[in-house]
Amino acid sequence: MEERFYLNTESYFRFITTPGVEPTNNLAEQAIRFVAIHRRLTQGTRGVAGQKWVERVCTVIATCTQQGRSSFHFLYDAVHSYFAGDPSPSLVPDTS
Repeated sequence: MEERFYLNTESYFRFITTPGVEPTNNLAEQAIRFVAIHRRLTQGTRGVAGQKWVERVCTVIATCTQQGRSSFHFLYDAVHSYFAGDPSPSLVPDTS
């Protein structure tokens, strides 16, 4: 335990020396809270394909929420693009 603390001291106290770094991981925990609740309510998935689907949909939901976008509209556009043979929409924010 002491060795790990010594080796990672800079990381443990980065919030003191770096502006904008929070001392807790509350934002990260809040971003994935719905995933934990979903898993508890549904008992998770049983197969690899289901796990991948849930991971991807949860990523879309969290990213769209952070960007203030509608995850429903993003998923609608993704499905529509797939069946139309068009390029899929991007989760990367438009910075132009």
